[in-house]
Amino acid sequence: MERHRVSSGTEWESRVGYSRAVRVGPHVRVSGTTATDEDGAIVGRGDPYRQAVRAIENVEAALERADASLADVVRTRIFVTDIDDWERIGDAHAEYFGEIRPATSMVEVSRLVDPDMLVEIEADAIVDGED
Repeated sequence: MERHRVSSGTEWESRVGYSRAVRVGPHVRVSGTTATDEDGAIVGRGDPYRQAVRAIENVEAALERADASLADVVRTRIFVTDIDDWERIGDAHAEYFGEIRPATSMVEVSRLVDPDMLVEIEADAIVDGED
């Protein structure tokens, strides 16, 4: 099957050797995605809700570039630096996935690549209509 890679254009992708997303057949995997803007600056410093929203928006953009959408997501993984923020992060997740209701996990980690990053989200999607 053909492999379609999606890049966000950040320096980290080539340096670390990964893609923002990869699509093979109907399956799309989106790498851990944080709350960064088009220039790589962190959005929502100190605000886990805002960071979760921006991370999901970035996931959505990657999915769209792989000819998929949030409606195709079957699994998310949420990594947080403070599990006490679960409600605010969960609220953001529910705003985007409340009707879709993918399988999900939320796990506290000791830190992310930048100390100002509070949330990182991965997503797996299966595009309808393809086997």
